Amino acid sequence: MSNAPLMPKATAVWLVDNTALTFDQVADFTKMHPLEVRAIADGDAAQGIKGMDPISNGQLTREEIERGERDQNYRLKLQESKVVLPTSAKKKGPRYTPVSRRHERPSAILWLVRNHPELKDAQIMRLVGTTKTTIASVRDRTHWNASTLTPMDPVTLGLCSQIELDFEVQRAAKEKPAATVYGGATLLPASETTRKDELDDQPIEKHDDLNVDAVFAKLKTIGGKKIDEDEE
Repeated sequence: MSNAPLMPKATAVWLVDNTALTFDQVADFTKMHPLEVRAIADGDAAQGIKGMDPISNGQLTREEIERGERDQNYRLKLQESKVVLPTSAKKKGPRYTPVSRRHERPSAILWLVRNHPELKDAQIMRLVGTTKTTIASVRDRTHWNASTLTPMDPVTLGLCSQIELDFEVQRAAKEKPAATVYGGATLLPASETTRKDELDDQPIEKHDDLNVDAVFAKLKTIGGKKIDEDEE
């Protein structure tokens, strides 16, 4: 909670009108200048402002005011609110880019698209602080200033730091590894060219002998049948 009360000037008007606190005590509690509090008491300032009771809204207690009235050196303490408001989570949005740098974002987008095509649109948006429409127009060369765009490093332009750029590039490389490029046919290794097949160890003569014997046996059988038929 802030050290100053809610609506400090209206609170000062109420304290001046309803308590015997000194100007210094009221000024210290409301975080105002003592001369401004004196002007409120004289009617020269805060005319038309309705006083706000700090006791009814829980910012002060009656005992605290009475203690200050008894001791002019005592400084009033703001009471802590009994209502705890939940803290809203900060939403992550696109990076804010100063107005003076916004005209340089398309050049930075063009540099990222050309040098790091693996980056996703969401990553470029985080680095440069742009929109998907602008990224698509730069990619398609449909941007209104596409003819004069020159790729420029976003780190050099001050749109992001080198650490942030390296982090996004490494993340993109992990999510989408680079495809292996076919390098053409290569020579077989020496282990393949010098390897001997199992059939090479077998002697060739055995295969020839077996084949010759089988052929002659078949010829004799066929020839014998022909001779028997002639005799009949």
